[in-house]
Amino acid sequence: MSLGKLANCSRCDALFVQAVRELCPKCYQTVEQEYELCARFLRKRENRGSNIHQVSEATGVSIKQITKFIKEGRISVAGNPNLGYPCENCGFMIRVGNICESCIKGLKHEITQQLEVDQRLEDDKLSGFATATYRRKQNPDE
Repeated sequence: MSLGKLANCSRCDALFVQAVRELCPKCYQTVEQEYELCARFLRKRENRGSNIHQVSEATGVSIKQITKFIKEGRISVAGNPNLGYPCENCGFMIRVGNICESCIKGLKHEITQQLEVDQRLEDDKLSGFATATYRRKQNPDE
């Protein structure tokens, strides 16, 4: 039976015996208190139209931590129509995933272009190799 391993807390970098979480007990309690603040704030009918900046300002919880709560499914965006979090690439507010549709399209376009370039280079390499082989066979003086 393992008792845990020594690790550094991912939030405060303190050394602790890690059993399940990446947070030390003190940080875990702080995160749970922050979650309760956010959940309590959003349960009030008048606050359901709040965006992430308003929730952060009212509760004192960082936008990064609120984003984590949403991504973990602890805070639902379903009942909160204006609640979203920033795209990891451009900062545009989104409600699902890590990056917005615009950034996804841009990445797909870049990938498609790179694949086309790679294919052209491969085609050029193969055709250049075939031409060189063909020329050698035609020239008996070499």
